[in-house]
Amino acid sequence: MLTMTFICSLTLIICILVMMIASLLAKKTITDREKNSPYECGFDPKESARLPFSLRFFLIAVIFLIFDVEITLILPLASITPISNFMSWMLSGLFFFLALLLGLYYEWKQGALEWAF
Repeated sequence: MLTMTFICSLTLIICILVMMIASLLAKKTITDREKNSPYECGFDPKESARLPFSLRFFLIAVIFLIFDVEITLILPLASITPISNFMSWMLSGLFFFLALLLGLYYEWKQGALEWAF
């Protein structure tokens, strides 16, 4: 057991050293100032590049991600129906569906789904 641990740790150390040496050798040392600067076509911009961003878009994206994750957790329940207890399957499905509905109700009551200007 001791020799196996020694061999594994030695292999790990050698791999780390090889990766460190490879990253040092492959490092690009010549830096070009023009390549590192942002591209400009020569025209003066009409407006500022910093445009205001509505936080409603961000809120809708977060809501979408939350509900999308819940849906992806619900979908495998259909495939485990034959191999699991029906009552446990029904309770877990009901729990996820209830969490989905409660989240939707909460967002609706908070006014996050209303798109007012």
